[in-house]
Amino acid sequence: MIRTSFNDGWQFRRKVNPFAELSGPVAPFEPVTLPHDAMIGQDRVPPEGGATMEGGAGAYFPGGVFEYRKTFSVPEELRGRRILIEFEGVYRDATVHLNGDYAGQRPYGYSRFLIDADRHLRFGQENEIRVEARAHQDSRWYTGAGIYRDVRLLTGDVVRVLPDGIRVTTLDVEDGRAVIEVATRVRNDSNALRTLGLAVEVRDASGASVTGDSTTVSVLPGEDATVRSRLCLNEARLWDVDSPHLYGCQVTLSADGEQVDSDSTDFGVRSLQLDPERGLRVNGRSVKLRGACVHHDNGPLGAATYARAEERRVRILKDAGFNALRMSHHPMSRALLDACDRHGMFVVDETFDVWTSAKSGFDYSLHFPEWWERDIEAMVAKDYNHPSVIMYSIGNEIPENGSPFGAAWGRKLAEKVRSLDPTRYVTNAVNGFLAVMSELSALRAGQQEAAGGVNSRMADAGDMINQISASDLVTRRTAESFGVLDVAGMNYADSRYALDRELFPHRVILGTETFPTRIDRTWAAVIEHSHVIGDFTWTGWDYLGEVGIGRPQFATPERPRPTHTAPFPHLLAGCGDIDITGHRRPASYYREIVFGLRTTPYIAVRRPEHHGLTPIGGPWAWSDTLASWTWPGQEGKPATVEVYSDADEVELIGDGDSFGRRPVGPGHRFRTEFEIVHGSGELVAVAYRDGVETGRSSLRRATGPVRLAVEPDRPTVRATGGDLAYVALTLTDGAGTPHTAADRPVRVEVSGAGELLAFGTGDPRPRERFDAAERPTYDGRALAIVRPTAAGTIRVRVTAPECAPVETVITVEGVGTRP
Repeated sequence: MIRTSFNDGWQFRRKVNPFAELSGPVAPFEPVTLPHDAMIGQDRVPPEGGATMEGGAGAYFPGGVFEYRKTFSVPEELRGRRILIEFEGVYRDATVHLNGDYAGQRPYGYSRFLIDADRHLRFGQENEIRVEARAHQDSRWYTGAGIYRDVRLLTGDVVRVLPDGIRVTTLDVEDGRAVIEVATRVRNDSNALRTLGLAVEVRDASGASVTGDSTTVSVLPGEDATVRSRLCLNEARLWDVDSPHLYGCQVTLSADGEQVDSDSTDFGVRSLQLDPERGLRVNGRSVKLRGACVHHDNGPLGAATYARAEERRVRILKDAGFNALRMSHHPMSRALLDACDRHGMFVVDETFDVWTSAKSGFDYSLHFPEWWERDIEAMVAKDYNHPSVIMYSIGNEIPENGSPFGAAWGRKLAEKVRSLDPTRYVTNAVNGFLAVMSELSALRAGQQEAAGGVNSRMADAGDMINQISASDLVTRRTAESFGVLDVAGMNYADSRYALDRELFPHRVILGTETFPTRIDRTWAAVIEHSHVIGDFTWTGWDYLGEVGIGRPQFATPERPRPTHTAPFPHLLAGCGDIDITGHRRPASYYREIVFGLRTTPYIAVRRPEHHGLTPIGGPWAWSDTLASWTWPGQEGKPATVEVYSDADEVELIGDGDSFGRRPVGPGHRFRTEFEIVHGSGELVAVAYRDGVETGRSSLRRATGPVRLAVEPDRPTVRATGGDLAYVALTLTDGAGTPHTAADRPVRVEVSGAGELLAFGTGDPRPRERFDAAERPTYDGRALAIVRPTAAGTIRVRVTAPECAPVETVITVEGVGTRP
């Protein structure tokens, strides 16, 4: 079918009771271009009486019902053809009306769904489509709301290739030769048998044809037919994270020499193998997954899913050392999968955060029994041709996993996935602690030795969760739920890795969620055990909602223990290796060292205002550090400097004077600390192995007047394809050293062929909205996101007090609407 963008020309507003409109002013519609997050532009609301789990979970954004509408014309010549409207994702409880008539709905907010439109359309006239979406206490994180992913109009003949109707399967790979099967589903909506020609062509990355096939297909009226073409690829180039080669497959239907329909898909050729002795193998090569859990929001953009935002995120995460992503806790967007395919990133795509047991007042558990099969079908149909996808997760921290009833549900879901796609593995992110929550009171009373972490003397919640996960109770209660899987996904349960080698010798384990503060220990266990195939940290990229779970906290007499949720105006979780603007935090460089991907030492300085206080942050909280030696007013005062390295020892030098050498490396958790005083000039860390220098890094103090630096991520962008321009704003000195302590308000003005889409920082507790054109920098940085609107030139002008204005120019190529 022919796909055209349906993203332009929409309007939206908060849903208004029609009776209320009769007696008062009508709430106006506002013009929007999709994708659009209806929630991110709302004013956040502080809860009465302080922080609450509900308010903090959604970053204190209000829920609501949002209404979208669009008018569009359908030419008379399309009468008799099939017309569908494809929604990639509407959050949530979406209902669709065409010309006032009910046309369809989808309760789940993350599934692609199709609306059969032609029966409701008025050909040769104007038509109106209305979409309603609802978000209200239905998630444990920031979801956004509205039509936050792309929408497309699909048109085709009554005999056509179905959407997602081409599936390419690698049957065999050996000695550079691959055998693939192209299975094409053809639909006949006419009232007569139709016989057509079907041609398959496979092209390489350059567009050159490498193989193909042609055949005849007869399709009975009102039925589907599947056509299978088995093709050989000689000198096949395999897809892998280090060489993500993609092929294209084009399928064309014809009758009497005339093309009736066509469709295409990209795919990759690769093989997967799995066993507890050799772990995971891709194309015969053993692989350990260096994984990042990620939520779906794009920081300042909210939930709006732009192709460029997804591409940029994958590129930054891969550069930081990750080779795998787990979308948490719902199916990925198509744009993110495309980016993982192109850049070489393994994917664990996840179905649900709830099954039949609710976690929020109005969550998907209310719809799960009726809709789960259709939502799994939608996920697998979307994922099937993406070589990046190696595993499906059927759930996350499902409380039912500790019961026979839950195990039976897990078996149903796992077998449903396998029936749709037997080429990939099935996991489930099981939290053993949650699975036995109902019996924890008995554990506390009995003080059982195997679960000693439950007692009140256990100060570290991470240790408590880990010890309970290794208890005999969890072993017994989760055995069947793990048994239905190909890979036992474990959240915060690395205590089971060695244990299960003995108890379940055929079990393959994946750390589906782990504490970022313990990556050195968990990664050592991954390397040590062949049956453990990887680790996924919570999280690779910071996100909106679950506010403050990773924030630094310090003991006071009034609050000797950490709290989980931060009060308003906290916005971010604060636990990502990378902040919401894409800036790498110290934890990211530490992880890269632990992974063995970085030999250069890294210096991080603790914020001086907290010097001497006792940190009590939870297991998601990194130390309160910044890679900066610019702390005005702190000269001569004590400072704590952290240095990360895989070497034997590191030396810290300040202004040419050595502060000595300290042991570091794996035996010291890859880190050490120096207690020094703040001074001027430069800090240098030198790493040594066997007495020989292996690398050095430095931090320089910013001096002199503050300057404003503006740098777009690319000089040229496109007006099509969901492209964006990311413009980094940094306060620096004359030498380009960031002035991290000189924060001030900055204003962005965009003119020409673009518009300011969002403006944000990594500040975990801002009061400004992301659609504001002015906000303070945070640690000397801010990020403007600009959407191109047409071919031409975009001018971005930035001003700040006591800084000279700065302007940058971005060229926009191409015209037309985004697909």
